Amino acid sequence: MKKVALHNLGCKVNAYETEAMQEMLCNAGYEIVPFSEAADIYIVNTCTVTNIADRKSRQMLHRARKQNPDAIIVAAGCYAQAREREMHDVDSCVDIIIGNNRKKELLRILEEYEGMVKKDVIDIDHTREYEDLWLGKSEGHTRACIKVQDGCNQFCSYCIIPLARGRVRSRVQKDVVREVAALAESGCREVVLTGIHLSSYGLDRGDGEDLLSLIRAVHEVNRIERIRLGSLEPRIITEEFVASLAALPKVCPHFHLSLQSGCDATLKRMNRRYTSAEYYEKCVLLRKYFENPALTTDVIVGFPGETEEEFAISKAFVEKVSFYETHIFKYSRREGTKAAVMEHQVPEQEKAKRSGEMMELGKEKQRQYEEKLLGKELEVLIEEPAEVENRQMWCGHTREYLKVALDGDEKMQNQLIKFTLTEETKILH
Repeated sequence: MKKVALHNLGCKVNAYETEAMQEMLCNAGYEIVPFSEAADIYIVNTCTVTNIADRKSRQMLHRARKQNPDAIIVAAGCYAQAREREMHDVDSCVDIIIGNNRKKELLRILEEYEGMVKKDVIDIDHTREYEDLWLGKSEGHTRACIKVQDGCNQFCSYCIIPLARGRVRSRVQKDVVREVAALAESGCREVVLTGIHLSSYGLDRGDGEDLLSLIRAVHEVNRIERIRLGSLEPRIITEEFVASLAALPKVCPHFHLSLQSGCDATLKRMNRRYTSAEYYEKCVLLRKYFENPALTTDVIVGFPGETEEEFAISKAFVEKVSFYETHIFKYSRREGTKAAVMEHQVPEQEKAKRSGEMMELGKEKQRQYEEKLLGKELEVLIEEPAEVENRQMWCGHTREYLKVALDGDEKMQNQLIKFTLTEETKILH
């Protein structure tokens, strides 16, 4: 029985694929061990969304080689796909390179490995095949991320993901429902529907199935109590869409709407296909149909050409919307994208300054949102024990995705518990 250690980097789609590979290996008789321990095989599911992600991917591959010089080291995923030609830089620590849409072949690739560096990377730009992976149980047993879509057709000027993931490909609805039902049978209470460009679900299939019809189908699965959505594009937020979601009680009032900038001039250079005014209308719609929804977003600072004035406009817009969480990214130059060759690249020192300002604003808005919920009855799904201020407590997420810790015992695990949020409630960030 060979020991295998897996490490995931990046988004929820990567997390799903890593769990699916782990389950595949486990079912085939491999022993799964922590990445920090000695193993015969190390698998790193890599990310390439930023330069930092590239660096972390390389670091984890080198760490694996250092832990066991004789192990088989596997680089899988987006960095392996997009930077295949650069992999000679880490060839000394990589034995197998597996691109996207090839993870389902993991067992065969391992069985056929004969000691020479092996690559299994397809032309992802021209495939129309959705890679079917399967998750029969969730590692956390309470919540599971379900990948329902892959690829992106948007080509934002800063983003390398279409080059790493290819064009939009959607999973058959009945297969999603079957997987969700299996997870529910294993005890899972909440599912997160996720994809590289989730809002495009179904657009490639032409069978009338779209994201809303998928959500409705998942809503009918017994024992699933909550449905949470991954990142959405603003254009999908219409009155009909939001009203339909509000009529489904399992849908959580937590919506991640990708923003990137609150300045229209910057949005145009980014090739984002909405204005700040249109984006704000979507936030108003969500707040019209849901009581105190948690709105979260991503913002890029220091995009090429972003002046002090443009940054101030973006910051003022973020303040106006009042997000619960704002994920801040300093613009990362990605070779192969239009933004990489744009004039007026912003210095790193200025990016860091703007990032710090936006993060401070984000913390204040998060505090204000939590204050707004004081005195309200919330529902938490208890996930795991946690030591908080030297006390043994039990923590989980509310429907709004606040992570809270409550007093209790192991009987609370995987239970939905109602409580009143007070100033004494431990909120974990």
